[in-house]
Amino acid sequence: MCFQSYFGHLLWGPHKIRSRAVCGPRAPSCPWLVYTLFSSCSPKVCVVGSGPGGFYTAQHLIKARPDVELDIYERLPVPFGLVRFGVAPDHPEVKNVINTFTQTAKHSRCNFYGNVNVGRDVTINELKEAYHAVVLSYGAEGNRTMGVPGEDLAGVYAAKDFVGWYNGLPNCRELNPDLSCETAVILGQGNVALDVARILLAPISMLKSTDITQPALEALAQSQVRRVLIVGRRGPLQIACTIKEIREMVNLPGTKPEMLPADFEGISEVLKDVPRPRKRLTELMLKTALETPGEKELERRKSASRSWGFRFFRSPVEVLAEPRTNKTSAIRLAVNRLEGSGADAQAVLTGEVEDVTCGLVISSIGYRSLLIDPGLPFDSRKAIIPNSMGRIQHTPGVYCSGWVKTGPTGVIATTMNNSFDTARSMMEDMDSGALDVSAVKSGSQSITALLRGRGVKPVTFADWEKIDSVETKKGEAEGKPREKLLSVEEMLQVAQT
Repeated sequence: MCFQSYFGHLLWGPHKIRSRAVCGPRAPSCPWLVYTLFSSCSPKVCVVGSGPGGFYTAQHLIKARPDVELDIYERLPVPFGLVRFGVAPDHPEVKNVINTFTQTAKHSRCNFYGNVNVGRDVTINELKEAYHAVVLSYGAEGNRTMGVPGEDLAGVYAAKDFVGWYNGLPNCRELNPDLSCETAVILGQGNVALDVARILLAPISMLKSTDITQPALEALAQSQVRRVLIVGRRGPLQIACTIKEIREMVNLPGTKPEMLPADFEGISEVLKDVPRPRKRLTELMLKTALETPGEKELERRKSASRSWGFRFFRSPVEVLAEPRTNKTSAIRLAVNRLEGSGADAQAVLTGEVEDVTCGLVISSIGYRSLLIDPGLPFDSRKAIIPNSMGRIQHTPGVYCSGWVKTGPTGVIATTMNNSFDTARSMMEDMDSGALDVSAVKSGSQSITALLRGRGVKPVTFADWEKIDSVETKKGEAEGKPREKLLSVEEMLQVAQT
């Protein structure tokens, strides 16, 4: 912190700079002068990305450093990233974190600039010139591929795109998945895989009061999918989802479980040595798969018109097409066995294969971060920016948080903690002098001028609130929390009126 900034903060605090007691009743220009000195010398930080990683980093910096001025840049005209476009429509409680993010965005020392594509509209080097520090929190927009023949057939989709379709992500609105088949196979057994399975099988009456998009709701109402298999390469003790997601599948109205008892052989005997959260999750699967249901549950299953099930120890080998077409007809799975135990167990091929008839394959094997600037280091194998506690290697003044820092792991609370760690690393660097904040930086003043010269019109948080108002009003008319605008053009039209 420069002398003027420190002195101003010491005497008046960040919200008392206009105090007449200091500047005197006969010095009307004094408050402006003091503010100018304070503003120009405050550490200026920009965050690239407005999902959980970006907002939690911003929140921690603003709360912990009363001198920091912070700007958030977002590629889309709307904020909140994966909270808006990734969280399942029937999980509104998870989206409540938007209220906290809104408080941060409306803080007097924070500004939001949507519709700014960092890497195209403005470079990282230009941001570094304008700010003391840059935080990259732009998430994971790419897909991990299966790497098997047939994955480009019609009827094969990445879970990220399928989720984006029903959640209103603009670049997924044209997906129009073919739901005319009876059986869908989902590859992967994490929370996203179970979200997709649940949305495919949920009664429309459950979904129509959520913020799922209207085109997706209409397509799901006409869906012929009646059976969903959720496939994993390892066993029940290595499943990646949480107990909450499994419980939701077990209790999903109109459905019944369809498991293979052989997948659970020997599991009960090793449960005593398993950590308690994993033990409870596994016990729920064992009960669902092996125990004779009670009378009420038996009646519920008998009346069910749809089914779901886990398939363990299976890996995709090839997606098969109908003869003389490019349409998916089945998936060939390799049968695996495990070597080792617990989380470190490895899937090993047995040489056996089996074909599962299906018309829909959804790959939920992970998201990938992408490199947005060739001047940044990037680990293409892990698909992350190499870093130490958020400090990007060999790139002073540039930090990272969220999935671009860690890879696509954990839940929102996990991202919160790793983002707070990044903010703490930056503050340590400010205090130690490793991050020089003494030079005057222009911040958003020069960046917005630069964008204006390039024909880019940023969307402010007040502009986003116009979009929010239109969406919620459209939603009210349909009995939903909101009806999302589905194209960038629609969003900008509302924002700029």
